Amino acid sequence: MNKFLLAAFLFGSITVSAQQKLVLTDSDYAHAEKFLSYKTYPLLEVKKFPGDTMSSNYRFGRRRFGGGVASPDGKYEAFIKDDNLWVKEIATGNEIQLTTDGEKNFGYATDNAGWKHSNRPILRWSPDSKKIATFKQDQRNVGDMYLVTTNVGHPHLESWKYALPGDSVIAMIHRVIIDVDAKKVIPLKVAPDPHRATLSDDVASSGTFDDVDWSPDGKQLAFVSTSRDHKIEKFRIANTETGDVREVFTETVPTQYESGWGTINWKYLPATNEIIWFSERDNWGHLYLYDAKTGKLKNQITKGNWLVSQILKVDEKKREIYFIANGLETKNPYFGQFCKINFNGKGFKVLTPEVGNHNVELRENDFVDTYSQPDVPPIKVLRNFDGKLIDTLEKTDVSKLIANGWKPPIPITVKAHDDTTNLYGLLFTPTHLDPNKKYPIIDYIYPGPQGGSVGSWSFVPSRGDNQALAELGFVVVVLEGTSNPLRSKSFHDMSYGDMAQNTLADQVTCIRQLSTKYNYIDTSRVGIWGHSGGGFATAGAMFRYPDFFKVGIAESGNHDNRNYEDDWGERYDGLVQNSDYAAQANENYAKNLKGKLLLVHGLMDDNVPPQNTLLVVQALEKANKDFDLIIFPNSHHGYEDYFYMMRRRWDYFVKNLLGAEPPKEYLLGPKRK
Repeated sequence: MNKFLLAAFLFGSITVSAQQKLVLTDSDYAHAEKFLSYKTYPLLEVKKFPGDTMSSNYRFGRRRFGGGVASPDGKYEAFIKDDNLWVKEIATGNEIQLTTDGEKNFGYATDNAGWKHSNRPILRWSPDSKKIATFKQDQRNVGDMYLVTTNVGHPHLESWKYALPGDSVIAMIHRVIIDVDAKKVIPLKVAPDPHRATLSDDVASSGTFDDVDWSPDGKQLAFVSTSRDHKIEKFRIANTETGDVREVFTETVPTQYESGWGTINWKYLPATNEIIWFSERDNWGHLYLYDAKTGKLKNQITKGNWLVSQILKVDEKKREIYFIANGLETKNPYFGQFCKINFNGKGFKVLTPEVGNHNVELRENDFVDTYSQPDVPPIKVLRNFDGKLIDTLEKTDVSKLIANGWKPPIPITVKAHDDTTNLYGLLFTPTHLDPNKKYPIIDYIYPGPQGGSVGSWSFVPSRGDNQALAELGFVVVVLEGTSNPLRSKSFHDMSYGDMAQNTLADQVTCIRQLSTKYNYIDTSRVGIWGHSGGGFATAGAMFRYPDFFKVGIAESGNHDNRNYEDDWGERYDGLVQNSDYAAQANENYAKNLKGKLLLVHGLMDDNVPPQNTLLVVQALEKANKDFDLIIFPNSHHGYEDYFYMMRRRWDYFVKNLLGAEPPKEYLLGPKRK
């Protein structure tokens, strides 16, 4: 073939290829949009619930009016003013100052966990509304975090106290009791505690002052002190009139302690001088009964290869505990069931036996149980506390959804990277799937370890834009990998000390296994995306598995946990002197990038500061790597224009993973014309 013929042949081939390139239109995006929540939820139909479903409130001091916290008797509202604690008489509006020595960065009841900060007071009222349990939070020498607005004219500087892993000084709480009538502060005679809690990163993650429990007469306050690295928990009881503190017992763990998921699963029972305590000491999250006088273990209450995730009710007279258990259901260990058991460990009973994830609303003499599965719509029933079915209240009708083309995700079970452990997830495929075609796969990831990718295992008609992306020509997988909660302690601790693992080995293994079962999955075209911890995992996937993951979108990632708040990193990675944080930082692996990577961040992100992403940007530039970047100048951790980002995500995968051309600037969102 001569040169002229060869040139003509090559030109013709290129032209044909260009002509055959798939082009998506506005109608294709409009079809995908039908599967977003604002389109699917209105198509659900349920019967009206005949009666009151308000659940009982088993926590004191949680009612709020405005920015304050109301007393149980409704007479007062506690609030912060000039770093001191005040109360307002609800009836008269009269304001009463309770403390006088609060100062900037050493104020009473202040709400600042670094990543979360507000003007609301963190405290717990006594049951008789006469005392308040709270603290002075010492942040005077804690390092500052800075963010700068984008605007015409001089920018506004935001600064607040935000400790980082390894800082010599972190926020410390000095515990106090405040006598409201006497306007007297009684300091508890105990050393200040790190701003830590057993449930989460914050001393107020449950919505109130965590890890404190009043006696009914207000004369005692039980509380738990958590060490900086979350390895040591001290159970203490204070005399609220003198401030004297008695040490009851200590639990020490090799990794990190947590008291449950969704609720704090320890309870002080002063009437019988007992403590219900939560521990994973036998590799599963179970309940134990302690003597509050001696600190000695009386008996283990629950046991088995399952866990107690949430205590919902304690009946001290009947000596019964009602709780949500995970791991009892053989179909899926993440399905929660409502159970009860006696204090002595006998009388265990599952009160919600149907297969599915159960959500209960407690009432005085019965409870409402709503159960479902990701692919099975909800049924709502009424039961008594022996589990007897009283009535069926609601059934969700999805016929309109189905008529509109909707279909549920496919539950999947695969093996973890250890080739032994079962992992569970969801698979989203196009509603008009052609089994003879090959589809690129997108991995939506949130690695935790305090949560997981799937989130709720109950039925919802839309899970983000997973199905919408599938409609554009992809298969989407969502997997709960190792190191996510609600399994055994050893399962949850698999990445302890090295969060850069990010369940990534599980994700790779999962996709390869799925491709052998579903031949339409193309493992040569694998994409991945996630937000926050998922952004961290996405960039990690692109840098650590560059030949497997071809396209990634990393949104608001905590790419270097030396630049993220102290408590989270020190909880799951350990103290910096015991863990190699630098070895986990994404910017140190940016040179390995081979595929297409889109980085995204809000410049006013007060959760994950934007320099986390900018460090990766800098490293990619130094490594002479091409990448893409979207900045939301005045957005926080979520984006100012959520649907703009979603549309850009669709465009990025369509162009770079599907190899197609997206429509130009499709206007996505419920308010579009």
